[in-house]
Amino acid sequence: MSFIEEIKKRAKTEIKTIVLPEASDIRTLEATDMILKEGFANIILIGDEKETLELAKSKNLDISKAEIVNPKTSSYYEDFVQKFYELRKAKGMTEEKAKELMLDTVYFGMMMVKCDKADGLVSGAIHSTSDTLRPALQILKTAPGTKLVSAFFVMCVPDCEYGEHGTFVFADSGLNANPNADELSEIAISSSKSFEHLVGKKSRIAMLSYSTYGSAKSELIDKVVQATELVREKEPNLLVDGELQLDAAIVPEIARSKAPGSPIEGKANTLIFPDLNTGNISYKLVQRLAKAEAYGPLCQGIAKPINDLSRGCSSKDVVGVVAITCVQSQN
Repeated sequence: MSFIEEIKKRAKTEIKTIVLPEASDIRTLEATDMILKEGFANIILIGDEKETLELAKSKNLDISKAEIVNPKTSSYYEDFVQKFYELRKAKGMTEEKAKELMLDTVYFGMMMVKCDKADGLVSGAIHSTSDTLRPALQILKTAPGTKLVSAFFVMCVPDCEYGEHGTFVFADSGLNANPNADELSEIAISSSKSFEHLVGKKSRIAMLSYSTYGSAKSELIDKVVQATELVREKEPNLLVDGELQLDAAIVPEIARSKAPGSPIEGKANTLIFPDLNTGNISYKLVQRLAKAEAYGPLCQGIAKPINDLSRGCSSKDVVGVVAITCVQSQN
């Protein structure tokens, strides 16, 4: 059974309700049709009911079991405005601005999650990452004990002997541009937890670089070395090693040569990139050249499950991220 089929199976054991605030996008409606047919989640669409139903009908999509909520006419609107105003008034929020923002589908959807009308939210098909995460952090805030919100992808590479039968977590591949050593260590720790919760196997973390065990010298490498040491200090029980080149991280025979005695033995499944340039480029390369399934950017560190999508996503990608969001909300 593939990774995503296993996730869907787990989602069916405890049906969750997920908000999709992009009802005007056909990929969202195609995904809703598929999700409801497979029966692993309840869906709330945010948008104009008439327009949404007409768009679905034009493509012969069945979204009849989805709830469609229009912020302009919703009975929740006034209550959400007041709650949002109270949440943000110390930051300069006015009631007038709160009324305006609660007409935004993403903000409204976040308040549905905040007020337990739904269990999670998936956005990003037509919104930027900042348009999704800004309201998440304003309304839901970070999870207890979390120092940093970060983003990761679950990568499923077909016919691949590396990682966990071709499954990896790549982080941070969607949010933090140039994390310092402490931030990089937090990304690694969060990513190991995400890997173990979603994949169900022991995480083996590689702190990636263009150097292995001092084969080159620079400030860029020093950051990765320091981050690795911080992970070991903070979480001594984690399997982590660095700095490592990619081949020494995932190919056992190369690890034996380049990194003898490495605790992960060239079997890394959780890959931590030194910056967003490398993380984002790498996931897109693997997705396109290796024909990998890429689920994300998935968020870690927010108080409730909120996940972003690439604006280049397919409806199938939306289905997969909704299933993952369901399983995250079961945690």
